[in-house]
Amino acid sequence: MVPFVVLTLFSLLSTTCFASLVDDFRALVSLKQGFEFPEPVLNSWDLSNPSSVCSWVGIHCSRGRVSSLDLTGFNLYGTVSPQISKLDQLASVSLAGNNFSGTIELVGLSKLRFLNISNNQFNGGLDWNYTSIADLEVFDAFDNNFTAFLPLGILNLKKLRHLELGGNYFYGRIPASYGKLAGLEYLSLMGNDLHGKIPGELGNLTSLREIYLGNFNVFEGEIPVELSNLVNLVHMDLSSCGLDGPIPNELGNLKLLHTLYLHINLLSGSIPKELGKLDELDYVADLPNLETLQLWNNNFTGVIPRNLGRNGKLQILDLSSNKLTGTIPQDLCSSNQLRVLILFKNFLFGPIPEGLGACFSLTKVRLGQNYLNGSIPSGFIYLPELNLAEFQSNYLSGTLSENGNSSSKPVKLGQLDLSNNLFSGPLPSSLSNFSSLQTLLLSGNKFSGPIPPMIGELQVLKLDLSRNSFSGPIPPEIGNCFYLTFLDISQNNLSGPIPSDMSNIHNLNYLNLSRNHLNQTIPKSLGSLKSLTIADFSFNDFAGKLPESGQFSLFNASSFAGNPLLCGPLLNNPCNFTAVTDTPGKAPSNFKLIFALGLLICSLVFATAALIKAKTFKKSTVKQARKEISLFFLSNLLINAEYAYTLKVDEKSDVYSFGVVLLELLTGRRPVGDFGDGVDIVQWSKRATNNRREDAMAIADPRLTMVPKEEAMHLFFIAMLCSQENSIERPTMREVVQMLSEFPRQTSPDYHRSSSSSVLPQQSKKSAEKKEMDGLSYKQDLLV
Repeated sequence: MVPFVVLTLFSLLSTTCFASLVDDFRALVSLKQGFEFPEPVLNSWDLSNPSSVCSWVGIHCSRGRVSSLDLTGFNLYGTVSPQISKLDQLASVSLAGNNFSGTIELVGLSKLRFLNISNNQFNGGLDWNYTSIADLEVFDAFDNNFTAFLPLGILNLKKLRHLELGGNYFYGRIPASYGKLAGLEYLSLMGNDLHGKIPGELGNLTSLREIYLGNFNVFEGEIPVELSNLVNLVHMDLSSCGLDGPIPNELGNLKLLHTLYLHINLLSGSIPKELGKLDELDYVADLPNLETLQLWNNNFTGVIPRNLGRNGKLQILDLSSNKLTGTIPQDLCSSNQLRVLILFKNFLFGPIPEGLGACFSLTKVRLGQNYLNGSIPSGFIYLPELNLAEFQSNYLSGTLSENGNSSSKPVKLGQLDLSNNLFSGPLPSSLSNFSSLQTLLLSGNKFSGPIPPMIGELQVLKLDLSRNSFSGPIPPEIGNCFYLTFLDISQNNLSGPIPSDMSNIHNLNYLNLSRNHLNQTIPKSLGSLKSLTIADFSFNDFAGKLPESGQFSLFNASSFAGNPLLCGPLLNNPCNFTAVTDTPGKAPSNFKLIFALGLLICSLVFATAALIKAKTFKKSTVKQARKEISLFFLSNLLINAEYAYTLKVDEKSDVYSFGVVLLELLTGRRPVGDFGDGVDIVQWSKRATNNRREDAMAIADPRLTMVPKEEAMHLFFIAMLCSQENSIERPTMREVVQMLSEFPRQTSPDYHRSSSSSVLPQQSKKSAEKKEMDGLSYKQDLLV
């Protein structure tokens, strides 16, 4: 009799367990039906076999029930069915790293301990019934589209240790009652739209080890002194959130603190000496483990600590845009670890430390807009890893030394700015070593002697030698600078003719030769430079007839003023070839009117042609479409004749839109409407390719069967540069024109350098004010 009873009970238990698993199966079926594009990643979810549930990908069972659901990074779309709450034995849920949208709510999961719904597109709010999930310990909702007040129901989660609500659109104030979440060890509300004062009650969270409140929140008032009660804190981020006033001395009580971000605020006063007591802090001067110090864009006063860098571990120093005075510390690079030195826009004086001339680890130096004097240390600008060097607007003097270290090859330097200083003497021949140089700015100094012929060995995009004392002729070798878009050699003592070789610079947009002693005739060949929209030949000794063909028809009389021996209709100075019968001054005016009308008509024609071309895109290659685009865009620029003369409008305002046009042509898709709620063509393209130009063909219009992969990659690369969220990081339209026009003949140095890394600059999928939310990487990107 006993064995029969046991068998009966076992049978009943098995039947009950199977029935419960069937309920889980039904909930998972409903869940999958709400997903878009679940195949092939969810192929193992066999909807015809309930008994196979525990072997499905992402599913873990315990005691015959589904206890864990992990769909992290499956790139799924769609919505999450409320039936997920029927999985009542769930202890862990992760839906992170997908593209789920709509609202979400989990209730009745009494055993749930871990919940991660981060990096999706969920919207609405988080006003759930938290009493039904009261045992939750970890709640991560980072980087979604939640738009509501911060949820108060979270106060019912007495066991909560980790709360991440950053990267959303939560608004209003931080509830003071959040100070009752006594068990919290991690709190992040960064990157929302919060305002008001930071409540001092957060100082009651004495178990906290990390707190993140900055980045796009805009708070009022000072840093609450109560935060000094967070004695277990190791990481505090209050950056970029509008705080003012001094740094509380009491923060010196945070003995375990090793990371402190306070940059981009309105903080004032000096850095409290009490912070020097924090032996673990990596961000205060005298400490042995200091690697990074970033306090830029505040109102700090006083001097930079003398001991900074003596620990031999300092790698990144950015104190820019403050009110610091005194001299630059001598030992910043005591062990050749310093990579980034950014001190621009302060009140620093004195010489640049000699030791920096041998700091071979340096990659970026920005010391402009100070009161520095003395000379640049020997070897500084020739450091092998240096890619950006700015010394502009100081009182630096002396000559530029030659590269005395033959083993140090400055092949990475892309920008050198020495403008508005007191440098003198000739240019060193070692400048020809800068094989990657794109921008060379030497204006506003006392450089003298001839412009060296080696200038033709530089493949620069922008060259400014204006307001110096250069003499002699313009070297014909300058015509070898094929990539130049900007050339300014005005206000020097140059003489002789304009070399005809200058007409080889086909991408030249801006040319200023004014206020020199140049003579003879202005070469007619310069009119063939179709990109040339601004030119100034004024106040020289040019003679003869002014050319009228090509680009010369775009310039007004002021471009040639101060050349009394020049003649021509535009100058109202006849060349005595024919009698002048028109009323003086009227012909140029009529010409401008006709020219402006002509520009308008031409622009409309080109715009119409470009639209027709876009509609018949499948019949043309990316190369042909590109030509219709360097024509349509330039015609748009020329609609306004005044703009053609002055370029007063900022080109960067249109570059992003142009990037969108490139993506439309490459993908054959509309800018919005094809990718789900809140996703546009730029976000979709970056996500679909993981920002890798090598994967451009993955988004290319399938009708482009004849397009070489290299051209699609090149077009995608340019589109990504144009659609950078930060306008400072976008190229100018001149540079875009150059990059488009030169492929496939020969790619520019910028293209070679940028393509050496297969991953393009990362952008988050959110709106313009929610990009780059990933802590330190976000902050360091802004250093560039």
